[in-house]
Amino acid sequence: MELKKEIIRIAQSALEAARSLAVLSPQEKNRLLRKMASGINRNRSLILKANARDVAAARRNGLSGVFIERLSLNQKRIKEMADSLLAIAALKDPVGEVIREWKRPNGLRIRKVRVPIGVVAIIYESRPNVTADCIGLCLKSGNAVILKGGSDALNSNLEIYRILKAALKNEGDCRDAINLISTRDRRAVNVLLGLNDYIDVVIPRGGEGLIRNVVRLSRIPVIKHYKGVCHVYVDDWADLNMAEKVCFNAKVQRPGVCNAMESMLVHRDVAARFLPGMLKDFRDAGVQIRGCPITQKIAKGVRRATAEDYRREYLDLILSVKVVESLNEAIEHVNNYGSHHSDSIITDNRNNAREFLRRVDSACVYVNASTRFTDGYQFGMGAEIGISTDKLHARGPMALEELTTYKYQVFGSGQVRQ
Repeated sequence: MELKKEIIRIAQSALEAARSLAVLSPQEKNRLLRKMASGINRNRSLILKANARDVAAARRNGLSGVFIERLSLNQKRIKEMADSLLAIAALKDPVGEVIREWKRPNGLRIRKVRVPIGVVAIIYESRPNVTADCIGLCLKSGNAVILKGGSDALNSNLEIYRILKAALKNEGDCRDAINLISTRDRRAVNVLLGLNDYIDVVIPRGGEGLIRNVVRLSRIPVIKHYKGVCHVYVDDWADLNMAEKVCFNAKVQRPGVCNAMESMLVHRDVAARFLPGMLKDFRDAGVQIRGCPITQKIAKGVRRATAEDYRREYLDLILSVKVVESLNEAIEHVNNYGSHHSDSIITDNRNNAREFLRRVDSACVYVNASTRFTDGYQFGMGAEIGISTDKLHARGPMALEELTTYKYQVFGSGQVRQ
């Protein structure tokens, strides 16, 4: 009962703060973001100490190397958190933007204007930088935020939160615009997801199990993606040197994230030239290969891929490989086995590129580039609140614009409806 009362209190305070934050000037919001960035830079040692406790606990608990990589912070990643806050401050403020304006024959002037959503709840796992990214984006877009991070990163999240919260110490009604639920009690999420009177949207970030659980329990609208089964298709018109570079990056650079390649498709006409060297590079990097019968003939020691393998999000150094007969087969495979997240074609044929872009039903579709660029910071958005594979409201990396809705402002001179 006490837990429920405390979470309701946080949500009520967030709702009040959201109303004040919604009308804060761009200059004031940018001042606070710069103050937060300075706080991160000044307190790097405290963040690293807190993170070291989380990493040590993860190792004692036998968590995977990929999980620990997502959890770990270093000087570079902390600097990136501060830089991201500064980048958000430098972006155009979306609040108040007139999306469209028109005049009716009866003299009414109508404006469609961008406004904050209100109170945003973020439920996330393992990656402490999410704490700073979400606070920065919500502040700039005029939304109050309630954060519920995973218990494995609790020390890191709390330290980052305390530093950023300090920037609002003297900000009156806006002080409760950022909040973090710090309990390890799993019931907290259930309570949070029932507070539709105070919270406007929930954005879960983490594994498929977490996201499906949030969707099942929530009485609040949810924006999400379930998993990232991302593909790179190497066309028969591909520059194979480019293809090797892109595919290696997409799989190996950071395998434990949702925009990493999980399945590689190769046109039959180039498979015998491309796969031996490519698969050797993967194996040298520790990647396990699961392939179709043709892949097994070309490269020895490849485990047979099942239909389920092609649907799996490994989040690890494991890759499924399939040789396809045509561009059409590649597109059908992506649409049938993928998760509509991020998919890429490597080709020098403009018609093939155009067809891939037109027919692949994913949030982000690439030509001659790694799927690893599906990221708010990489897209020039400052950071991201998450990535959506939904088709309503937001799709792909979500940042400032996706954290707004709109309202209509109507100006009259005494008109009445006849």
